[in-house]
Amino acid sequence: MSGPPGRNTPPPAAPSVVGSGAGEKGLKTGALGLVSSVAIGLASTAPAYSLAATLGIIVVGVGLQAPIITILAFIPMLLIAYAYKEMNAADPDCGTTFTWAARAFGPRTGWMGGWGIVVADVIVMANLAQIAGVYGFQLFGLDGLAESTVWTTVAGVVWIIVMTWICYIGIEISAALQRWLLCIEVVMLVVLSVTALVKVYGDSPPDTAIRISGSWFNPFEVPSASAFTAGVLAAVFIYWGWDTAVSVNEETADAARTPGRAAVISTVLLLLIYALVSTSAQAFAGIGTDGIGLGNEDNSGDVLSSLGGAVFGSTGFGWFLTKLLIFMVLTSSAASTQTTILPTARTTFSMAAHKAIPRQFARVHHRHLTPTWSTVGMGLASIAFYVLLTAISGNVLADSIASVGLAIAFYYGLTGFSCVWYYRRVLTRSVRDFVFKGLAPLIGGLMLLYFFCYAAFDVYADPDYGSTSIHLPGIGDVGGVTVIGIGALLLGVVLMLIQWAVDKSWFRHPDVPVSTADPADPDPVLGQG
Repeated sequence: MSGPPGRNTPPPAAPSVVGSGAGEKGLKTGALGLVSSVAIGLASTAPAYSLAATLGIIVVGVGLQAPIITILAFIPMLLIAYAYKEMNAADPDCGTTFTWAARAFGPRTGWMGGWGIVVADVIVMANLAQIAGVYGFQLFGLDGLAESTVWTTVAGVVWIIVMTWICYIGIEISAALQRWLLCIEVVMLVVLSVTALVKVYGDSPPDTAIRISGSWFNPFEVPSASAFTAGVLAAVFIYWGWDTAVSVNEETADAARTPGRAAVISTVLLLLIYALVSTSAQAFAGIGTDGIGLGNEDNSGDVLSSLGGAVFGSTGFGWFLTKLLIFMVLTSSAASTQTTILPTARTTFSMAAHKAIPRQFARVHHRHLTPTWSTVGMGLASIAFYVLLTAISGNVLADSIASVGLAIAFYYGLTGFSCVWYYRRVLTRSVRDFVFKGLAPLIGGLMLLYFFCYAAFDVYADPDYGSTSIHLPGIGDVGGVTVIGIGALLLGVVLMLIQWAVDKSWFRHPDVPVSTADPADPDPVLGQG
């Protein structure tokens, strides 16, 4: 019998292709608990940055009803979160939408679902890297570098490399970093909100202050139906990202239950954060079009930075808190950069394990037990996309980032419909099954389908929307956001056909067969019939 390997004996290499079943792919199982999963789900949405970049836009469109618009945008996200919860209970595969859509509708639909995740994440990485670069320089007072396209691009690339490396060396390190970054972010948002409200209701409120009114929470006071829809469309995507908690399901303890619970908890916590910050910011700054007013279009891309100095002051401890607020937005984009890498790497990893893309992407690090090619590939693809579009045109980059909502609506909506179709035979088994496996995912999917069509063929298609427009033969001028968003999804069809030509195994003999839930089986969430 041979003895144990010597201390200097190199560890055996991990197989290039591992098992394709849930929990069989070679990832580090049981590494995350509920708290870490919720932290990852929250951090992936980048709450601070999402509010900084979106709240002003919402106010410009709907005025004082911005808080209720932010709250209502929560509804489709919660409904889809339940779809994730139910599908993960049936199949805790890290491919999520890719695997679940394949199980419900077939391998081609599943492939496109996976591509939707990849498109959304690669595009948004460019935005997060750019923000990290700008805020990193602003934190140290280097405003000249913050305004330089070259230096912000260099800083953004470095940021992507660092975050990719952290994801590469282990899921536990990634989760620990997320918990710390998220604590800083949430604490600062609460401090900002409470301080703003104290000053609004204090003896010397700022000139811009407006006391909170019940009309702020009345959706029927929004100026018009189109303003209402456009406002919800802008607000709904600030909730995007909680699904990262589910994409790391195969590395989570109790993989069939914990990730789904984390997804739902994350969306509810986001609702509380967004409602508090949007209400307090509006109460303090008002909706005026000058100064710190949330209606000032000069501040619409970043309302928190201008608000921080007014709330905390610019001297003494107030100066420190203002700088800490800038640091918070930086950590928000940092956390989101990292958690954007995680789901994409695991989606492509799962696709490779199921032979839907080249098998090299299914490699696992022998010690860290993380996807290797998939993680590094996500980082390289993000760098290439960011640098290429920055070199071509800042306007093209801006419209590409604006188009990410189409990919999000596509794969979130597809998950909702997949849940309904997969569970269709058990919907009459109980009230719970009907509501959470059928009604909620269906309504969520329909809402996102509406937002997709409204955005793609109305709002985004307007040649005056965004920074670019493209002339399409036989159609005319179309907004660049629509062209880029739809074009990115159609590119997936081309790549799928190429993969089909190279390796037909996934499309002809998928190891995730089309199936439905059996009414005779116990409920995977409750563990009983």
